[in-house]
Amino acid sequence: MKIEVIPIEGLPEIRAGDDLAAILGNALAGTGVRDGDVVCVTQKVVSKAEGRLVPAGGDRWVERETRRVVARRGDLVIAETHHGFVCANAGVDASNLDPGFLSLLPEDPDGTAEWLRKKFAESTGAKVGVVVTDTFGRPWRRGVVNVAIGCAGLPALVDLRGTPDARGRTLETTVVALADEIAAASGLAMGKTEGVPAAIVRGARYEGAEGAAADLIRPPEEDLFRESPLQSIASRRSIRTFGPGSVPREAIEEAVRAACTAPAPHHSRPWMFVAIDSAAGKRRLLGAMAAAWRRDLESDRTAAEVIDRRLRKSDALLGAAPVLIVPAVRMQGAHSYPDEERASAESEMFLLSAGAAIQNLLLALHARGLASCWVSATLFCKEETREALDLGDEWLPVGAIAAGPPPDEGTPPRPPLGLDDFLRFA
Repeated sequence: MKIEVIPIEGLPEIRAGDDLAAILGNALAGTGVRDGDVVCVTQKVVSKAEGRLVPAGGDRWVERETRRVVARRGDLVIAETHHGFVCANAGVDASNLDPGFLSLLPEDPDGTAEWLRKKFAESTGAKVGVVVTDTFGRPWRRGVVNVAIGCAGLPALVDLRGTPDARGRTLETTVVALADEIAAASGLAMGKTEGVPAAIVRGARYEGAEGAAADLIRPPEEDLFRESPLQSIASRRSIRTFGPGSVPREAIEEAVRAACTAPAPHHSRPWMFVAIDSAAGKRRLLGAMAAAWRRDLESDRTAAEVIDRRLRKSDALLGAAPVLIVPAVRMQGAHSYPDEERASAESEMFLLSAGAAIQNLLLALHARGLASCWVSATLFCKEETREALDLGDEWLPVGAIAAGPPPDEGTPPRPPLGLDDFLRFA
């Protein structure tokens, strides 16, 4: 098999509103374009033709084009765009533009690729594929490489699972990103400094159902590196509604392992986490809590409104959660002090360690793509909680964590936080 990469040279400067299909189609006519060729077009000329140029001005365009921040360091933001691509600064770029302007990614690069494919077929008579390319950086490797952000007329992915390799061994995991491979090849003729915005890649073999560049985007549930550690801490939110589905016990076990890395006094691990994922277990706990609060209501009518609100909130959140996790702490190993102040401080250290463990657990659930919310509920009915969960008297329940799949609408981004009220340097 021989692969050729043929630059399409001599194209004019593309302006907003230009008929990119006609301009490229005229240029293709002189190249002897053939059936099976793939025409690669840079994002920059597509964005220019579609009027996706904006005046330069701070970070507002990156923020507008960002659906989710993946990582941040100084001025560099790795962001997920509204298309689902993960790239630097949400694809906002100033290269190969007049000073004072930025380009945004095309709104629908797969749609643009399909439109160009149809127009090329009309103007040249050739059945070609089209790939819209952009340069992305890559985790763990330096440098940028051309990738496909739009694709039409060829499979974006070629699934080789279940087929034999060259030695007859059955492939089990191999799915080839064909559109990305073709885009990368085209980059050899369309460098940033070459002034060549399009190229033909000839000789690539492909068959099967046509695809789109959107097929290349890894689903969240398969993404092991969805957020940087720092961004994960900043983006976790308390979510009080859940989507359909359950919480794998493996995810709970991972979260508890993370919780047990929290700092604690005297080299101890003074925590217990009771995970309740059965309907009967949840009924038993929530029933005991409700009975305790009703007794509170009978003994203190002045607190009726507070207790009623507590009951309704508990039923709405804890009752609807796929799994409840009740953290508890005990003072085993605490030092005894004769004075009240030091004794109180010793108890506070254990409670603080419980808070740190709970935070670790919440962050670990978030890292697994799960929603969660900590509430103080069990603190108001400690004895009933211990009895319902078969905990000894030495354990102090420290609230409850509701966890489950995130709601269908997703988790809203955390609003910006000013530090004036929270940080002081001395």
